Amino acid sequence: MEETVTAGQLRERGNALFQAGDHAAALAAYTQALSLCQAEPERAVLHRNRAACYLKLEDYAKAEADASKAIEADGRDMKALFRRSQALQKLGRLDQAVSDLQRCVSLEPKNKAFQEALRTLGSSMHEKMKTMSCTDSKVEQMFQILLDPQEKDVDKKQKAAQNLIVLAREEAGAEKIFQSDGVRLLTQLLDTAKADLMLAALRTLVGLCSGHRSRSMAILTELGSSRLSAVLGVEHEQVSLAACNLLHVMFDSLKEGMQKDFRGKEDAVVLDSSKEQKVLIKDLLELLPLEGASAHGRDNALNLLIKVVPRKSPKDINNSMTLWVIDQGLKKILEVGSTVCGAPDSLPVTENSRMSASVLLSKLYDDLKCDAERENFHHLCEDYVRSWFEGQELAGKLRAIQTVSCLLQGPSEAGNRVLELEGIMDSILSLCASVREAHQLVAVEALIHAADKAKRASFITANGVSLLKEIYKHSERDSIRIRALVGLCKLGSAGGTDFSMKQFAEGSTMKLAKQCRKWLCNEAIDAGTRRWAVEGLAYLTFDADVKEEFVEDKAAMQAMFQLTKSEDRSVLYAVASTLVNCTNSYDHEEPDPQMLELAKYAKQHIPEQHPKDKPDFVKRRVRKLLTAGVVSALACVVKSENPALTNSCRELISRVFLALVAEAEDRGCVVAQGGGKALIPLSLEGTEVGQTKAAQALAKITITSNPEMAFPGERIYEVVRPLVSLLHLQRSGLENFEGLMALTNLAGISERLRQKIVKERAVPMIEGYMFEEHELIRLAATECMCNMAMSKEVQELFLDEGSDRLKLMVLYSGEEDEKLRRAASGTLAMLTALHPPICKRIPRVAWAARPRQPGIRAAAAAGGGSGRCAHAGGGSWRVALGLCQRRGRPLCVGLERVGPTGAALPGGGRGAGRG
Repeated sequence: MEETVTAGQLRERGNALFQAGDHAAALAAYTQALSLCQAEPERAVLHRNRAACYLKLEDYAKAEADASKAIEADGRDMKALFRRSQALQKLGRLDQAVSDLQRCVSLEPKNKAFQEALRTLGSSMHEKMKTMSCTDSKVEQMFQILLDPQEKDVDKKQKAAQNLIVLAREEAGAEKIFQSDGVRLLTQLLDTAKADLMLAALRTLVGLCSGHRSRSMAILTELGSSRLSAVLGVEHEQVSLAACNLLHVMFDSLKEGMQKDFRGKEDAVVLDSSKEQKVLIKDLLELLPLEGASAHGRDNALNLLIKVVPRKSPKDINNSMTLWVIDQGLKKILEVGSTVCGAPDSLPVTENSRMSASVLLSKLYDDLKCDAERENFHHLCEDYVRSWFEGQELAGKLRAIQTVSCLLQGPSEAGNRVLELEGIMDSILSLCASVREAHQLVAVEALIHAADKAKRASFITANGVSLLKEIYKHSERDSIRIRALVGLCKLGSAGGTDFSMKQFAEGSTMKLAKQCRKWLCNEAIDAGTRRWAVEGLAYLTFDADVKEEFVEDKAAMQAMFQLTKSEDRSVLYAVASTLVNCTNSYDHEEPDPQMLELAKYAKQHIPEQHPKDKPDFVKRRVRKLLTAGVVSALACVVKSENPALTNSCRELISRVFLALVAEAEDRGCVVAQGGGKALIPLSLEGTEVGQTKAAQALAKITITSNPEMAFPGERIYEVVRPLVSLLHLQRSGLENFEGLMALTNLAGISERLRQKIVKERAVPMIEGYMFEEHELIRLAATECMCNMAMSKEVQELFLDEGSDRLKLMVLYSGEEDEKLRRAASGTLAMLTALHPPICKRIPRVAWAARPRQPGIRAAAAAGGGSGRCAHAGGGSWRVALGLCQRRGRPLCVGLERVGPTGAALPGGGRGAGRG
């Protein structure tokens, strides 16, 4: 029988451990003693001792709490008072720390340690008061310099502005500016209408509002949302952008509330901020059709609405803000989307304005939950188009057609509904033959966007192909010809990847692609026109012959990558689509042979794969893209904040990255060019498919590379969540397997990473996969558990009463599968070496297994500290697992494909062993 341990014995053990410097173990002993002790005096001593442990472990909040419990039991406990004063000092509560030290000195006046601590703390408080006083004078001085019209020293003003901005970034400085009538003074800076002073004011206000809801509310009340939206619409681009940033910070503060440390206090001050949010959004919507607003101010307003209006997650059932914006502002958004550049009385817009409007409309539409809400959206769009089309002159019809283009680029369902209104399609076709360039541009673009859907493409093929050919051949304007060419490209690729579905004559698509590449490389043409060449390639690259020629044209690839950095960011989706086609990273399922036979018998059409779309060709194309610098280009795209980087665009980029890391030998190149860093945000934002693809790419990199090299610094901890997402049941077997392998590598690196895996609730999922029927998934889960067993928290799970975890490991140690046997034995070796109490449990469950191999004996020997590295080979996989003789730590699992096998899962390279 186990000997019963008393609270007194645990306390003595804790004292010995504390003296030995093992503060974490001492804390555990005192905590266990507290669970057994009922007498208040003894509990007070234990709390006081725990406070000492927490001080050593730098957990000052818990140290203060434990010391307070000891003082509650005995107000004259000098040790507890002194320890609480130390904790309070570290927490920045100096006045309370002084009070505790003064109490200590009054209880024991001759104690020199108390006297010295009080003297030191008094000096610290004096310095703090001096600094605060100095800060007050500095704030006042900075405002005087900035607001003094007689001050002509530009450098002095710039320095004062920069100091104010830096001061506002710290909580104490922000509060001091706020309390020193700073908001009124900052408002005066805004009213000067001088760009440098307005920038200083806006950037300082950002510091005051960041993470602080009550200050944000007070500032919003003082300034007024109409003033802020007016600043957003100014001509100066940097000032407009700074105002946009301030409004975004305000939205975040009003929506999320205070940071955790201040939340309780803040909630008492501000109960509901939804009214203020609606006022801000209403002013942004009012800005959109305002003629006096600048073009970039209008873009900033649209981009801000994209970020703050739709729900962050479909799990949030409340989409009332979206519905409110549709009712209040859908027509205002369509005003921007329908603007015809160069037309009389048109709104000032940029080349990105219509794309931003399309993205916002798409996000609003996607945020709707039911048919009734979507039907209302359709009716509002149709009414708006009719208002311009029916009974209007040519200018009105152009606005209507431009609206159709905007909707087709965004919520395409709404666009297709509007396209079916009487007279719209006929007007588009007739205006394509207009002699005026502006009219032709609008009509041809609408025709291009209308050709996206197969049924629409067939209609246009019959009615518009000859027209587009005429425009392409005879127009004297490159801007018109290139758009007509894109229309032909779309119609020519209507068959997609089906080799047997040729829309045009043999060789026509190759000629179209050659012309697209020629225009793409012509730097004499503006970027806004050249991006249409990429649009054409996005469709033509369904043809494998076009793909092969494109990746051979280094100049065309470089020109395309350069376009992603241009001002016209609407090219991003076309670039991503082209790369998806070149890498064959779109979804394609292998047809069932039996279904193929039935289709042939029924004389149904059977899609054919192009001979140049076979794996060898795809692999060569990927290598050429890597050599051309595709990873660097995509990493820059992901890093940029742009509305054109929609969730759909993110998904396409994730698909490309997954294709780029398919071969183990290419992964080092992807990491070196910044691919690892770019994949992390892709795995956390966007569509579910896109996140999964990005997470799988991260897993492949983690399996075959040293994770500390691939994801340096703190970035390695960001990889854990995407990898854990691959363990969810809705993921495929291959995704589960690669997620487990990658987590195995991470779990072998450090305790902090293992704790991160535990916090992401991965351990139950790993355990679940240990029961999988597929042998490789079962093996990968067991190997992952071996590395996780180094964590104290996981070790405790194997001691849970009624748990079969230990029995399962013992059973697996006697399995016929040598690799599984060694993995389970390694786990037992780890558990018994690091947590000796488990040794007593093994004999109780050993009856369940009769191993034919010496798995249990090896585990028992390793439990005594003499473990060895175990390597299993054979079949198509080789696994390395066990304890390193030199350091007594586990080797990370490695997996190498070495030959053919009957197993269904493919693998990826050799694991990065760590010993």
